[in-house]
Amino acid sequence: MLAHGRSQVRLRLSALIGIAAAIAAVPVAAEARALRFSDADGIHVVSVKQLDARLVALTVKTAALPGPANIRILLPAGYARNSRSRYPVLYLLHGTSGGASDWTTEGAAEQTTAGQPLIVVMPDIALNDDGGGWCTNWPDGLYKWETFHVEQLIPWVDRNLRTIAARAGRAIAGLSQGGFCSMSYAARHPDLFSLALSYSGAPDIAYDQDAHAGAMFVINATEVALDGVPPNSMFGDPTTDEVNWAAHDPATLATNLRSTNLSLYWGNGQPGPYDGVSTSAGAVAIEAAVWRDNHDFQSRLQALGIPAQFDDYGPGTHTWPYWARDLRWSIGTVMADFTHPPPSPRAVTYTSADARYSVYGWAVSMHRAAREFSTLEHATTRGFAIAGSGSATVLTPPSYRPGTRYRVSLSGPHAAGARVVRAGPDRRLRFAVPIGPSNPYQQYTAQSQAAGTAVYTTAVTISKVAR
Repeated sequence: MLAHGRSQVRLRLSALIGIAAAIAAVPVAAEARALRFSDADGIHVVSVKQLDARLVALTVKTAALPGPANIRILLPAGYARNSRSRYPVLYLLHGTSGGASDWTTEGAAEQTTAGQPLIVVMPDIALNDDGGGWCTNWPDGLYKWETFHVEQLIPWVDRNLRTIAARAGRAIAGLSQGGFCSMSYAARHPDLFSLALSYSGAPDIAYDQDAHAGAMFVINATEVALDGVPPNSMFGDPTTDEVNWAAHDPATLATNLRSTNLSLYWGNGQPGPYDGVSTSAGAVAIEAAVWRDNHDFQSRLQALGIPAQFDDYGPGTHTWPYWARDLRWSIGTVMADFTHPPPSPRAVTYTSADARYSVYGWAVSMHRAAREFSTLEHATTRGFAIAGSGSATVLTPPSYRPGTRYRVSLSGPHAAGARVVRAGPDRRLRFAVPIGPSNPYQQYTAQSQAAGTAVYTTAVTISKVAR
């Protein structure tokens, strides 16, 4: 009887365990049924695995990268049940030699975001745990990280998940190399993110000369020792391609960040509350260099009158406990930003060294002999100015009446007169803007420094033609 009774207890216990497991699996199964990730925007989905009720692991392929990339996505609780709700997205980037799983395995991202109405997207910024590519399209075309993250991943996420698919519903954050990425992407694409955060990042790789020297050392070391590629593979040789370094540098592009909320966190490299005897000398030295780099960036923003939140928290090294704390400290800032996002600028000013760019609905193609910076200045529906050399083709935002004629008046040292342009069915105007003679040498090269890089400005006024 005793043996029979124990057997019954074991049977009941086994049944209870089975029931509990089945109940626990219900949320995971429900969320899995609610998720359908499709190929789109240049991304092919290789595999999808639901790790728990909130966390999904994906492997994808894209022509922008030479191998598969991983993405982890944290969904808000009840995502499947609240089928009509849309959520803001935090893009959360790891650091050098890391991977998409880092923020959930090392940074407590799942615990920190629990209960928040928020989607968190954590993509690879390195393949196979190599050093990473510093979030740029490499000159040789081998890696196109910016294409993957900006042109493919963001629209793919908006297509596959119920997001608030607008600037007001996106923030980007990252640690170390990922902190550079978050600031660089925000500066290069200010119309995509309302908030950018950096945790022990490197926001100045070109503007300050000391910071530039340190960045070159770190990036070259990453290329050679971790990625197994020649030095200067990511941004090009500074003696001939310095403009490309500057074109991705948050400090150089700082004026583009004027309408973006910014938060930066860093330590000074001295052992802090999370350090012990096992803290490496490298973690101390790297954070000390980060301290200097962030102070240079802080000085740059303050000189331009650009507001930002700076948290120079003192003792702390380049290690995960501090980055996990940074996320805990800043999650309130992230959610507050989504509640009250900064408005888009009424007049757009944007600086770029790219031959073609689009920002806040404006699209500009530069026509010039050599690569250099140009600036779209104070652009509104009534007009703008362009500074640089050569000429530009401008496509305005869709702000005009289709079929209506508008007078485009030009004024500058190498431009004068007016023309009539008719708005297309897309409510946009397209026209050429002469600026000035093209500079023959790429900016920042020895030749350009000897000859000078001339900057001309053409002002454009747009007015409706009277009937």
